[in-house]
Order: sequence, then C-alpha cells, then structure tokens
Amino acid sequence: MQGFNKYYPPDYDGEKHGSLNSYRGKHALGDRARKIDQGILIVRFELPFNIWCGTCNNHIGMGVRYNAEKKKIGNYYSTPIFSFRCKCHLCSGWFEIQTDPKNTRYVVVSGARQKDEDWNPEENGGFAVHDTDGKAESIDPLAALEKTTDAQNHHKNVQVPRLESLMDLSEQCNADPYSLSLKLRRQFRQDKKVRLEKEKEDGKVRDRYALPTTLKLAEDDEKALEEAKDQWTKARQKKLLLESKQRKLPTMTSITSLSGSRGVASTSAAPGLTGLRARILSNTAKQSARQKIADGR
Repeated sequence: MQGFNKYYPPDYDGEKHGSLNSYRGKHALGDRARKIDQGILIVRFELPFNIWCGTCNNHIGMGVRYNAEKKKIGNYYSTPIFSFRCKCHLCSGWFEIQTDPKNTRYVVVSGARQKDEDWNPEENGGFAVHDTDGKAESIDPLAALEKTTDAQNHHKNVQVPRLESLMDLSEQCNADPYSLSLKLRRQFRQDKKVRLEKEKEDGKVRDRYALPTTLKLAEDDEKALEEAKDQWTKARQKKLLLESKQRKLPTMTSITSLSGSRGVASTSAAPGLTGLRARILSNTAKQSARQKIADGR
C-alpha cells in the first residue's frame, strides 16, 4: 500500500519554511517549473492541425504531442493569450503556436507553417453549404403567389379533413375506454379458448401417430378438408379394387386344385361322399361359367 505520510527533518520549522518544497528549495511542479521565474511552464501540448516544419521542411501530423513551453503573452479583453513553443522531434528546430481568442483558433507564429486544408465544394463538384454571397436568383412574384395559393388549398382540402377524421377516430376510441377494454379482453379470452382447444386436438393427433411435439399441423379449413376427403375416397376405392383382384386369384387356384384332388381321391372315398363332392364341383363349374358369360357381355 502506498504511504501518504511525509518525513519532516529535525531542523524543519513550519513557520519558517512553510512547506517541505520550500525547505528543500524545490517547486511543487518539479522539473516542469524549471523556468517558472521567466513565466514559462512546461506542459504537454498536442498539435491542433497539420504543419510543415520551417527548419527541416518535414510534415508533422495533427495530434503529435510535445513538451511545450507555455507562456502568457497578453490578453484579449479578459481572456489570456498563451504561446506554446515546441521543439521539432525531427530536426530540433523551434516553432511557436499561439491562441487566438478572437477567432477561437490556434495560429502558427514562427518556425512552421500550417497546412492549408480548406475544402472548396465547387471545385469538387459539390455545392456550398452556406451561401453568404447573396447570389440567389430573383423570385418571380407571380410564381411565389401561385405556390402560396397551392399550399393553402392543399392545407384546406387535404390536411384539415385528414386531421379532423383522425380526431374523430381518436374521440371514438377514447370515448369509453372501459367498454373497449372489456370487449377486447372478451375477444382475447374467446380466441385463447379456441387456441387451447386446437392445441389439445393437435396434441392428441401427435400422440396417436407418434409425431414430434415440434411438428406444426396444418390449419383446418373447408378446402383442405374437401381435398383430404377426396384423396381418402380415391385411395379407399383403389385399395378395395386391389383386394377384390387378390381374392379372385386364390379362388380359381383352389378350385383347380380341389378338382384334381377330388379325381385322385374319388377311387378311395365312400360312394355317398363321392356323390356329394360331384354335386359341389358341378355347382361350382356352373357358377364360374355364368360369371364368364357375364364378364363377356
């Protein structure tokens, strides 16, 4: 921790010396006040603009800092004028810059010259921001009158009715805020109820088909329902047709196999059983013949 106590020698007398700096024969500002008897104080000075050194003719950029000799050289009314004398870091040449309270700026006095950086908008294809030369063209009084008349008509026919309609709308909306708030909250509760029911139904559908909870289901509308119903009907008819074709195929095969097996087993079967099987085969053959005739028609 930094110590804030000071050492006072045995021969120090506060009434005689006043302070430790006077006792040691030093200034409170230290080496910065080595020329204080000449009215000069060493300060850190930053160049306010770009300059060209008058000794080495080198460019020194704005913002370069120097240990400058600050000195008061006069007053502009009650505002002091200060001079800053700096040594160039490239050639050790001295240059001096003074304050100009009248124009609120800095001025190079000696040892250097300021870089001219005035930008002329007309030379660079632009326009002057502030035109103080009074080169404005003369205004046609009839054109000015016509412009004023158009502005008045626009204000009367467009702006005033629009403002009145907005004021009427504002009065209607703010006439009974309690009723409007009640109506809005009732509508919000109804919408919330419908939304919760929809989410509940969607949750049941997701659980039924093991769908992810993040999947958003399509909205229910009449067009979507009609399309889904048509697709289901077409798919159902196609499935039924395919099943009917698959049922016909095994029936004919079983009949053929049955007739063959009956012929083989007829020799060993009983006489009564053989007659029954013969009648069944006869009826089956008649039905198949009728079906073929119907299909041929």
